[in-house]
Amino acid sequence: MYRIGNGFDAHRFARDRKLILGGQEIPSELGLKGYSDADVLTHSICDALLGAASCGDLGKHFPSNDPRFKDISSLELLKMSYELIKAKGFKIENIDTTIICEKPKLSNYTQKIAKNISESIGISDSIISIKATTTDGMGFTGRGEGIASYATVLLKKVDETLSSKK
Repeated sequence: MYRIGNGFDAHRFARDRKLILGGQEIPSELGLKGYSDADVLTHSICDALLGAASCGDLGKHFPSNDPRFKDISSLELLKMSYELIKAKGFKIENIDTTIICEKPKLSNYTQKIAKNISESIGISDSIISIKATTTDGMGFTGRGEGIASYATVLLKKVDETLSSKK
């Protein structure tokens, strides 16, 4: 059995934060505002994983009013999300992402980001696609107000006994 999940996240820029995408610090005058490290890419992947396995969403498992998650690395949230889907008998077949921002340019970082994600959860970076695009000046990302990210994942059921409860 295969399951597909989609995730989306967006955060406003903030002057007093580092810009972290996929666990990678990106040189930028602006970071992203958020309760954790505001890593929109990793958040969208977490939501896609959780959704594909019918586990709810990021906010359900890691609420922004819980002090345990204040300034946490989103790679840690990804590890915890991955453990939830593994407990339901799923493994990741593919992760495809798109980061939307006018700047900074991200093409020099996509391979390192894929490596960070793969190493954090112990999967091959060959099944992770990290893409970046602009909106040609349209919308909140085009106006330079923030960054958004979409993720789609494909999961495969590998252990029917772990998740046969309905």
